[in-house]
Amino acid sequence: MTDQQPRYPWISFTTDYGTADGFVAACKGVLARRAPGAAVLDISHDIPPQAITAASAVLTQTVPYLPTAVHLVVIDPGVGTARRGIVVETASGGVLVGPDNGVLPAPAERLGGITTAVELAEPDWWLPEVSATFHGRDVFAPVAAAIAMGADIRRAGPALPTAELVPAPTPYCRRDNDQVRAQVITIDHFGNLQLALPGTEAPWRHGEPLRITTPTGSFTARFGRTFGDVAEGDCLVLVDSAGQLAVAVNTASAAALLGTERDQTISITPAEDER
Repeated sequence: MTDQQPRYPWISFTTDYGTADGFVAACKGVLARRAPGAAVLDISHDIPPQAITAASAVLTQTVPYLPTAVHLVVIDPGVGTARRGIVVETASGGVLVGPDNGVLPAPAERLGGITTAVELAEPDWWLPEVSATFHGRDVFAPVAAAIAMGADIRRAGPALPTAELVPAPTPYCRRDNDQVRAQVITIDHFGNLQLALPGTEAPWRHGEPLRITTPTGSFTARFGRTFGDVAEGDCLVLVDSAGQLAVAVNTASAAALLGTERDQTISITPAEDER
């Protein structure tokens, strides 16, 4: 243990590990042993497995509300391969640690943009033994702890030009006048479908009847402001709390009702026959 105070009192933690196993606890144990004065703030450990687009969206929508922190991110389908581990510093002072697979650039942009990027290439920053399948515990967590305690990220490895980083995912969305076609980027705990279209681009007026077409069928809805704008069990399209267009069902799951999964593309058009 040490009496040294952390430079970053907070470490946020996001993974696709779930909580049924000991993976999250092992990583938190590394953080606690190496940065005992830093508090860990869990963003989510229920990101769907290997879902880089969903993780990027969740982080991008969450980090603006957190204190200045080291953000530890482990959604890493390429673990143990030639993919790089990286750390990026942002204009706001926040730092993100994780794999170079596109999960970090969008949240970094929300924190003011990347000012410094470094490849994690210095083994002294890692645990003494590194598993080929658990870099979250053996590489990323000890690096995050070291940075939280004040280590200079420039000593973790060689600098990287920002242009060389794997870019953020670009989920599909298209608007043609009053018709929208967009990818489902996240499905939350309530079954709401968040789409890859900013709510500012919604072309309909409140109360307008709509038709949603999914791979499983066609459904009626209305464009509303909040869930209670439609009856219980009815479908609506709205702008969610992150400012994205979303599909919801009042007091029920849109994912279940519409039979829709993450990464599928849905279409929303005016319901001409119901106007």
